[in-house]
Amino acid sequence: MEDVRTGWPWDGFTIDEVQLPDENDDYGVPSEDEEEFNVEELQRDTGFSCVVVVDNLPVVGMEKYEKLLNVLKKIFGQIGEVHEDGLYMPVDESTKKTKGFAFIEFATPDQAKIARQQADGYKLDKNHTFKTNLLKEVEDLSSTTESYKEPELKDFVRKDNLYEYMLDPRGRDQFAVRYQDMTEIHWNDPKTGTSEQVYSRSFWTESYVQWSPCGTMLATVHRQGAQVWGGEEFSRIQRFGHSKVQLIDFSPCEKYLVSYSSQESPNPREAPMAVFNVSDLKSGQTLRSFQGKLDDFMVSGGENRPQGGEGALQWPLFKWCQGNDDKYFARLARNKSGKTMISIYETPDMNLLDKKSLQMENIVDFHWSPKEALMCVYQGEANSGNQPARVSLVRIPSREEVKSKNLFSVKDVTVHWHPDGSYLALQVARFTKTKKSSYNGFEFFRVKERNIPMEVLELQNKQEKIVSFAWEPKGHRFAVVHGDGARPDVSFYTMKDSKQIKHLGTLHGRPVTSLHWSPQGKFLIIAGLKGLNGQLEFFNVNDMDTMAINEHFMCTNVDWDPTGRYVATSVTSVHQMENGYIVWSFLGQQLYKVNRDRFFQFLWRPRQKVELGEEKEAELMKNLKKFSKKFEEEDESLKSRADKEKIAEREKMESDWKEFLDKKRKAFAAIEAEHKRLLGLSGYVEADQQYEIEEVEVEEVLSVKQEKIH
Repeated sequence: MEDVRTGWPWDGFTIDEVQLPDENDDYGVPSEDEEEFNVEELQRDTGFSCVVVVDNLPVVGMEKYEKLLNVLKKIFGQIGEVHEDGLYMPVDESTKKTKGFAFIEFATPDQAKIARQQADGYKLDKNHTFKTNLLKEVEDLSSTTESYKEPELKDFVRKDNLYEYMLDPRGRDQFAVRYQDMTEIHWNDPKTGTSEQVYSRSFWTESYVQWSPCGTMLATVHRQGAQVWGGEEFSRIQRFGHSKVQLIDFSPCEKYLVSYSSQESPNPREAPMAVFNVSDLKSGQTLRSFQGKLDDFMVSGGENRPQGGEGALQWPLFKWCQGNDDKYFARLARNKSGKTMISIYETPDMNLLDKKSLQMENIVDFHWSPKEALMCVYQGEANSGNQPARVSLVRIPSREEVKSKNLFSVKDVTVHWHPDGSYLALQVARFTKTKKSSYNGFEFFRVKERNIPMEVLELQNKQEKIVSFAWEPKGHRFAVVHGDGARPDVSFYTMKDSKQIKHLGTLHGRPVTSLHWSPQGKFLIIAGLKGLNGQLEFFNVNDMDTMAINEHFMCTNVDWDPTGRYVATSVTSVHQMENGYIVWSFLGQQLYKVNRDRFFQFLWRPRQKVELGEEKEAELMKNLKKFSKKFEEEDESLKSRADKEKIAEREKMESDWKEFLDKKRKAFAAIEAEHKRLLGLSGYVEADQQYEIEEVEVEEVLSVKQEKIH
């Protein structure tokens, strides 16, 4: 017999009379099942954002399944953290072969985005190039409706002018400084004896900042990648995903950005892995990624040096062809047999030029001309010196060798291109016959002249050490620091005579470690840095005359501004004391000094090159006095305004002091009577009350000595 329930709430009704809602009607109250379903949908959405779909994979059988899976784990494990069991490669059940794509799940959506950028276009082999998408993007595409919906017109948003800094009516230059956790942008305002801050931000970068070659952007480096900023408010222009990025480099025309990172292998016996990304600066898209063991990219010195034991990584690894619209970039590499070669890549497809590297015997290094697609290639000696060293000039893309020179008994070669590509200097260190010592000399190529004639320059004392060599940026002269002592000599030469190099003069016994030409030529700073405590000689090469001698104690850097009017010297945090910078005129006059603890960088902002043309330049030179008078009046006005501001500031300080003094006097007068009354009660007698002075003489016997008198 079935139990009959009694009591509340069972009394007073029958179960058949109860009306239940329709199964599809929730009466506005969602069920727990639906809430759980919504949570699952949300988790699935988040999961889609973390998953990368990799297409164009090789179709392999089950015997190669694990091998391909491990290759994918190795490639994508360098980019981010792949979930355990987060790599799935579907298999066709009918053929027992993979379907040519895979799903890879990362720990975070940001890592998935970076992996999508870096791996897209990655060449697994000559027949398989990765095509990557986020699973979220695939889902969004699949959910696109077939009916066309006209997009909404967005309001016009004015973009920042990246060349705004060039429009300063007073023609001032900007510079960036980085100290402690701060990065600041300033106008150089020497006429007022100070600088004007434009922008300031703390923790703007995690390592360093870098101007683009034309000065339109400032790059910052972060753990997740690099970012570039520009415009009046220094808003973000683009970001580049590259996990743990360490170094960046711009192409000369600011079309591309190269970034580099390295990561230790989980296996301590394996070499660190390196990733180099070449990205489009406008879109931020990675166009080509170079990945492999770090040792594979540390190539130098030709065939006589073993692979993997070649020292530090040379940066920039990729050298850009200058003055050719960023058409080519190249790096030194080794083929499978271990021989060095030059791999030249062509933009924008980022593939090898003519699908092959430049093969030459025993390549040690190469250098692009600053103005054209011409490459100087240095080949070292081979066969125990039986095959001499060689320097060649090779045109790209034809690979035509336009000039070459054999060099015998070579110890080392240093290449110095003139900034306008007119001349090439080779600083050659040669062994003596006994091989126990070496001597120095120079080989010069007149690149712009017919048949590229060559000349040899030997110093009077060939055994002397070459400390420094520097071309005049705009002109035909060069300077050489030579000598073995603490105070070497500085010699000047000119290439202007087409017949031979002419010696202009020598400065003897200078405290110098480096030479710094003005960007406009004519003026030179002979600097004694490092152990010479910042000795600075401002020298006029036209008149062979010293304009000024100064000192910036412990100076580590000398930097001319783009116009050659001003120069900054700085002491960075490599020294614990005297950190900061000084701005000088080209004549050697100190304009202002700024001290900053933990000072890291001083960077002048490069100027976009503006071609006026010969006629316009001639007109300016003709009317130079008129323009000079105008600018002198403006300078005097600025000085006068600065003086007035200083006077006003001092007058305000004096007024504030008098106001403070009057306030304190009134306060003292208000309490003076009460103060005296309290002193009287205590019996204290103030110093200004009546008193008597009494002088007392005291005699004191210091010693008594008895002597016999004969």
